[in-house]
Amino acid sequence: MNIEANTSAIVGDGTGERSDELLQDILQALRQVVPLPLSVTDPRSEKDEWQDEWGVLIGVTGDMYGRVVILGEGDVFGRLGESMFGMLLEGDMLHSFVGELANMVTGQAATLVSGRGYRIDITPPTVITGKMHIYGLRNVVRMSVAFERAGELQFIISRDTEGKV
Repeated sequence: MNIEANTSAIVGDGTGERSDELLQDILQALRQVVPLPLSVTDPRSEKDEWQDEWGVLIGVTGDMYGRVVILGEGDVFGRLGESMFGMLLEGDMLHSFVGELANMVTGQAATLVSGRGYRIDITPPTVITGKMHIYGLRNVVRMSVAFERAGELQFIISRDTEGKV
């Protein structure tokens, strides 16, 4: 199922057909996991990736190799958690939720990918807090996703041609 998206708001480097498929599966997984309306918006313009407050990285391995990175502000993750669990998440609960949200979304996307005959696995999430510059992402497809009443998250999908994450 192809999720309708603002395709001009999805920025890629033109090399990643499988990254584009994974991006579509991530959009579908987001719609299944998060109970808020969402829209794809124009991504941040900078070429290098800065993580301002919260982020999470999950590796993808198997028939596809790469990384999924989700970046956003703590209050956005907190409002998403509140929409899903009915309570405000702070401190250690918020930290845990950021990793679990990435697990749920990327895991569901992996299930969707496997339905097309690809075998992929995901690695445990690495939660990142504080200001950090992220290097080493190649063959990148980027999108910003705005959640109604919660805010915006940045999604970065990088695809490697071979190897392990």
